[in-house]
Amino acid sequence: MRKKSVAVLDIRSQQITAAVAQKGVNNTFILKSKCVVPYEGFAEGELLDIKDFCSALKKAYSEAVTSYGSYVKEVYVGIPGEFLRVEQTDKVISFNSPERISSRHIGFVKDSSVPQVDESEVVIKCSPLYYVLSDNRKVISPLGETSSSLRARLSFFICKSAFLQCVRDAFEDVAEVRQFNWIPQIYAETIYLLEPEKRDNYAVLFDLGDISSTFCVACGNGIAFCESFSVGVNHVAVLLMEALDIPYDVALWFTRNVNLNSRDKAMAYEEYNDNGTIYKFPSTDLKQLIREGLDGLCEMIEECRQSYVGKDIGSKPIYITGEGVGAIRGLNEHLSSRLVVPIEAVAPALPYYDKPHFSSLFSVLADILA
Repeated sequence: MRKKSVAVLDIRSQQITAAVAQKGVNNTFILKSKCVVPYEGFAEGELLDIKDFCSALKKAYSEAVTSYGSYVKEVYVGIPGEFLRVEQTDKVISFNSPERISSRHIGFVKDSSVPQVDESEVVIKCSPLYYVLSDNRKVISPLGETSSSLRARLSFFICKSAFLQCVRDAFEDVAEVRQFNWIPQIYAETIYLLEPEKRDNYAVLFDLGDISSTFCVACGNGIAFCESFSVGVNHVAVLLMEALDIPYDVALWFTRNVNLNSRDKAMAYEEYNDNGTIYKFPSTDLKQLIREGLDGLCEMIEECRQSYVGKDIGSKPIYITGEGVGAIRGLNEHLSSRLVVPIEAVAPALPYYDKPHFSSLFSVLADILA
């Protein structure tokens, strides 16, 4: 592969993006090639169609690499939250006398903190929430500090082995790929999208996808809490489909074109022409159904907030990203009203790619090219 270029597979709940990129100037990236392939997706931590998933992975990779024009030996894979769990550890090591903390000390405390997992899981990442020195100072990085002990609060990302094997199987006959590197999407997003000042005081990030979403609490350079669930914006379309007895594609059009914040005149209607078949419904009825669907999403978010028993996050703003942001007009305002906290969309600070649906791709790239 050409110098400084990396190959990435960004796996979302209904599409896979393969890209080859280089680091640009001023924290930007140069996309050398990109390919997006839809697939059946996943739910409840399981792929809906393994064969379809493998085919989509291989197709996305092949087209991106062909466009790039060079072989790739190493591939970085963004792992969705539904195939991960996060476990925190709290480990203390003590010294006979004060020592200057080096990478050796940090490496030792990390290695001695790795949780035990069975063959169905693999630890793929370790990241620190914070370290505590012998004078009780809490720091994000202890390098160079002098202390007689080192306490490490760490988060470990643990992935389902079966999912990783599916990725490997997809590339079984692609001889040039010799190594895979696994990167938790939600971890990469928190580091890339949220400033250190926000994370140091705990920050809430919600990745809203098409059919899967992930809620997490970030602290320092780690994750204090993470929960994924199989509810996304497309579930609102399913609600409309069933309630109005209309095709799914038609329901999807209504969810993306009805504005929850608009003031409609009495007896206003929304109309859609689907290849000659006219679908027409009162705007108030459509808005009510969409709000009902979003209320179900709010319930899932609230359950996550209640499940986290660490620092009080009840009044914390929720930073929201993912392809679901902007899919429903007025979504952020509705979530904010129901959850009674500010909702703020976050996206890559990049020309042409400053949209939430690009967040996971460029977050993974940032993790690699940092």
